[in-house]
Amino acid sequence: MRGYRGIKYTLFIFCYFFWVVSAVLIAVGIYAKIAKEKDVVDTLAVDPALLLIVVGVLMFLITFLGCFGALRNATCLLKTFLAILVAIFLLQIAAGVVGYIFTDTVMDRTEKLMMKAIVRYREDQDLENAIDFIQKKFQCCGVEDYKDWSHNVYFECSDTNPSLEACGVPFSCCILLKNQTVLNTMCGYGTQQMEEHSAREDIFTIGCVEKIIWWAKNNLRLVGGLMAGLLLLEVCMMSLAGAQISWIKKVQQRQKDNEARGKSEQKERLWFPAFTDFTDE
Repeated sequence: MRGYRGIKYTLFIFCYFFWVVSAVLIAVGIYAKIAKEKDVVDTLAVDPALLLIVVGVLMFLITFLGCFGALRNATCLLKTFLAILVAIFLLQIAAGVVGYIFTDTVMDRTEKLMMKAIVRYREDQDLENAIDFIQKKFQCCGVEDYKDWSHNVYFECSDTNPSLEACGVPFSCCILLKNQTVLNTMCGYGTQQMEEHSAREDIFTIGCVEKIIWWAKNNLRLVGGLMAGLLLLEVCMMSLAGAQISWIKKVQQRQKDNEARGKSEQKERLWFPAFTDFTDE
């Protein structure tokens, strides 16, 4: 019985934790969506705030099945929860295999997506923040190199471009000095007109795709560990759900057997009463 309680409440705690996380995701997504409505109109195909809300709602519903099913010993909910987890697990494995087999296609689409993001920079606050974060984090600029920013209407390097940022790059491409405390947002102005050896003194010139690949190769243990940890957690939750379902079925079967045995004994007593000794007088 203690083993069953351990399985039951461990599964409940896991599901409850992710249930709370999903509620936080929904709250953050709603807040971001409301805040964003006051600013510019979306230009992204997928709104990050809306994506947060959708992911949060799906996670909320799935973990609710696990929480309620574990707490109430509801095999129907637990089976649904287990089936969804198995489907997610298989989809992740399939995505990894497909990504490995079609690496070139994945990289090509990633480059196209990032180039679209550069073209739409300044038109969407979420997109702008995401690009700035990537360029600062990985110390890169553009997709293949810093001159990719010429594809953006604000940074286009042409004589007909009236923008003050023409032939420049965003400040997130700039190299910050060690003792620099004030950020110079104009540090990237005119850098597209420079040769790479001159530009690299002020900005990062290597593209973000190359830098991200380099980072992934140098952090294979970290990336692999995170992926393995996620898959292991899913396997643990599937095992716990399966174990609880199996235990509940055993208990239910035992109860049915006991009821059947009780009815059988009752019939036997009716048809074959207990033997009584009779004495002749």
